[in-house]
Amino acid sequence: MRTLSYFVATSLDGFIADPKGGFGDFLFEGDHMTALIEEYPDTLPAQLREAMGIDTPNKTFDTILMGRATYQVPGGLPSPYPHLRQYVASTRLSTTPDDVEVITDPLTKVRELKEEQGLGIWLCGGGRLAATLLPEIDELVLKIHPIVLGKGIPLFAGDFPTTRFAKATTRIFDSGVLFTTYTKANP
Repeated sequence: MRTLSYFVATSLDGFIADPKGGFGDFLFEGDHMTALIEEYPDTLPAQLREAMGIDTPNKTFDTILMGRATYQVPGGLPSPYPHLRQYVASTRLSTTPDDVEVITDPLTKVRELKEEQGLGIWLCGGGRLAATLLPEIDELVLKIHPIVLGKGIPLFAGDFPTTRFAKATTRIFDSGVLFTTYTKANP
């Protein structure tokens, strides 16, 4: 069975973006970026992969799920991850101008995807979608940045059940960023 991983950058106070959905305050330079590029090249948008000469097969993920605001982030790119199967959860969009499929029932779709063969499923954002999918999230991979935003889009937004996770690994980088992985704890 495939796993659903919420692989996301977050501030120390638990925000994945500023109130307008921007993420420019996160660190894009430093040794954590080398690890990200080497270990998770699948999570890089196509334009960045092309500019960096990355043309390797996917290592971790072959599918991405994102909320509408993540997909339509200001200055966003059409078909940002053509090397992955792309889904955007939305009740406002009915189609996209690219190869991103719109889904209205993300929980059912994730359960279907988990039954297929393949690599992992990447939950890219946002907070409301993460709260909806929390029962199906198998792993949290948090890239914790040494910033406090004070407000913005939370890691999880909305009503959701208390869910326990167990720490699996933590890596600390000189940049101050931590990569911390949690796996769903047994009830």
